[in-house]
Amino acid sequence: MKSALTVSLAVLLAASAAQAQGTRIYRCGNTYTNDAAQAQAQGCKLVEGGNVTVVEGTKVNSQATVRVASVPTAPAAAQPGQKVDSAEQKARDADARRILEAELKKAEARKAELAREWNNGEPEKMGPEHRNHQKYLDRVAELKASIARNESDIGGLQRELSRLGGSTTASK
Repeated sequence: MKSALTVSLAVLLAASAAQAQGTRIYRCGNTYTNDAAQAQAQGCKLVEGGNVTVVEGTKVNSQATVRVASVPTAPAAAQPGQKVDSAEQKARDADARRILEAELKKAEARKAELAREWNNGEPEKMGPEHRNHQKYLDRVAELKASIARNESDIGGLQRELSRLGGSTTASK
């Protein structure tokens, strides 16, 4: 029974393969078709040899149908390469300075918080760190790295503020 089922399955597969290979494929420019009437009407050429597999790609949108998200800009915003009047530039510089000063203030507050937690190199042990000293050492190392990153951030903000001119209000 098994061999009869296997033989009949093999015969079906062979028949479908023969039928698939009997299908003629025509190339019409960059498209393919197996419709002989359409191929003859368009003057398509018969593709010979091997099987042809065509995977439909994505459609390219025409320029008219592409929607670009616009970024809201100031009414007098200049295009790249155009000059900006001095009043607008001063306003931009003032905004940049205000943002940098706010970031510097946050970084300094974070520095004070990290210094409190650091406790002169001996942070207090928390929960499971009493039983597992390695967890404590890992947290101390992470804390030290955070302090170094924070000091680097403060230095960068101070450099940016000095480029804009004027004094910085940083505490080292």
